[in-house]
Amino acid sequence: MAPPAELLEVGRIDKAHGLRGDVIVTLTTDRTERLDPGSRLWVGDDELEVVASTRHQHRWIVDFVGLNSREDADARRGSALHAEPLDASDGALWVHELVDAAVVLPDGTEVGTVSAVQDNPAHELLVLDTGALVPVVFVSDASGLPDQVVIDPPDGLLDADLLGR
Repeated sequence: MAPPAELLEVGRIDKAHGLRGDVIVTLTTDRTERLDPGSRLWVGDDELEVVASTRHQHRWIVDFVGLNSREDADARRGSALHAEPLDASDGALWVHELVDAAVVLPDGTEVGTVSAVQDNPAHELLVLDTGALVPVVFVSDASGLPDQVVIDPPDGLLDADLLGR
């Protein structure tokens, strides 16, 4: 079965765990239900169904249908896991909604377009096409998504040289 058209990266298979095909997975989402039994994830065009998962330190041990040996698990080492988007909850911002959105200041001045969202220990960063990096905490209004997001950064965050002026 071909994967759905729009998929989001939700994790990565780090390595094999044991001899029976289990893998260690690092989630790149806070939605742990992605690893509930019966969940379906994709690695490329291959669909994987979760049989069971257990939290292991800051990662997960996951048993997928069809990964039955250490060799099967090793073949997936380093693979990105993708899933269909979930409905937004409690005002959450989703990466796929931010990418390609115009970024404007409260006065309407456009400062760029979101080209990517970069993971960062403190806060995710909006990577603008101008080269500027804007912490997501400065997003003040996302009601215009997917077309536009308003940021209210402190003075000096968006230096003129980063904006190409």
